[in-house]
Amino acid sequence: MLWFAVWTVPVVGTLVGAFFLGRDLWHKGAALLSELGRAADALGRLGDATAQPAGADSGPPIRAQLFDDRAALRARLDELRGERRERAQRRAERHVATFARWRAYSR
Repeated sequence: MLWFAVWTVPVVGTLVGAFFLGRDLWHKGAALLSELGRAADALGRLGDATAQPAGADSGPPIRAQLFDDRAALRARLDELRGERRERAQRRAERHVATFARWRAYSR
């Protein structure tokens, strides 16, 4: 009789654990299939969007600018470099202010 109890408890425990494991795997599998369906829908929409020809709403066409007016290109380059210098200067000013605050707290 003792051996029956000794073997029954582990077997029943294993069956209960297997039930909970199977239920968890079932829920995770259902969630996976749901997400795969959503991904397939998104991929289909992406395929439809890329299959359509570029319309007027896509902006001006991209083309090489190597042979445009050199003066206009130089002016644009100078403008971009000026903007970059201004951003770098503002960043340096922020760094100085930040370092000053850090020094004030570290005393």
